[in-house]
This record gives sequence, structure tokens and C-alpha cells, in this order.
Amino acid sequence: MTNPTAIATYWDAVAPLFDEEPDHGLRRRETREAWSRRLASWLPAEAALQVLDVGCGTGSLSELMAEAGHHVTGVDLSPRMIERARVKLRTAGLEGRFLLGDAALPPTGDDRFDVLLSRHLLWTLPDPQGALRRWVARLRPGGTLILVEGRWREAGRSGVPYVDGAETLPWHGGVTADELTTAIAPLVTDLRLDDLSGAPTLWGGPVTDERYALIARI
Repeated sequence: MTNPTAIATYWDAVAPLFDEEPDHGLRRRETREAWSRRLASWLPAEAALQVLDVGCGTGSLSELMAEAGHHVTGVDLSPRMIERARVKLRTAGLEGRFLLGDAALPPTGDDRFDVLLSRHLLWTLPDPQGALRRWVARLRPGGTLILVEGRWREAGRSGVPYVDGAETLPWHGGVTADELTTAIAPLVTDLRLDDLSGAPTLWGGPVTDERYALIARI
């Protein structure tokens, strides 16, 4: 079983180099614009949505949401990731609230959101199906759940091996669209998938593994 302290330590260690990956830092204009367009296509049409970004990392998607005029709350287990997210939005002159805590159980109290966003997080969770139930409960009636996921090799491009026990995680290495659809379908309505494998601009180049977004309403 994975240890939360070990998980936080891992992500603290990779935080300084995290944004060097094209799809993490979104530093290339074309990559940034590609993600901005995709997010806009997944979001409800309303302006100034309340968005919860769970496992927000360094805040790259939070920044895009804030740029679009939405009110963003980010949650991450890593203090260094949270600090970088705060600096990123502050430097851009944007507002955002960032909370240190377990993304599987966001420390947002009774707050409810119009949108919950998660990207490449489920593979790290010891109880992803429990997290999905808790995330849906954080949404207002009619709210939108956006899960950007895929099936890939273990993370760790920085060369830092992931935590002991990671191989026992239910979705270690990612989760297929079929698996995730089966898990989330009883909790939501109007579920759809957006295939992202054939969109190299999102990733900084071509990919050969399965990548997709699942968008659903509750």
C-alpha cells in the first residue's frame, strides 16, 4: 500500500522540473492554445464558473481556467506543487485559490462547484472509485466532471522512481476509457469521450498510448 507522505515527497521532488514537459508547463504557444481550446469545448457555456482542479500540480490548467474568467480552486498533496501554482497565477496577474490536501478527498468543506477537473491523477490513487464518488458529490446539480486520462507507462520521466507499493495501485499505469466509463457511468449522465491520442499538439509531439477526456454531467 502506498504511503501519503511518500507520495507527497515524490511530487515535491519532481516539482522543480515538472513544467519542462510540454503538456505540463504549457510553455509552447501552440500547446497552450490547444489545451485552452479543448477546455473551452468541454466546459458549460456559462461565464465565471466555479472550478475545482484536483491534483492541480503546478497549476497550468488552473491558469487557463482563470484566464478564461472562471473562479478556480486547486488542490494538491505536494506543498511544492501548490507553491508553484500560486506563483504561476500570481505572476500572470490572475486570481486562484490553492489548497494543500488529498485530491481524492478535497479539503473544500461544504463548497460545491460547477466543474470538477482532473488530469492524469487517477493512476496515483489507492481508491480511485471512492475518489470518483466523492468528486461527484462536490458538484452542484447539473455540474460537469472532466477527467483527462489514459493508459500509459508509469510516471517518472525525471528519473525519480515512484513510491514503494505503486504496482499495487488499482489503476497503476493508467486507466482505459472503457474501464473508466464502466466505473463512472452509474454516477453521472450525458457521458461522452473525446479521443486525445491523435492530437500531438496537446502533448508536444505524437503519442502512441491511449489518451482521452471523459466529460459527464451529474
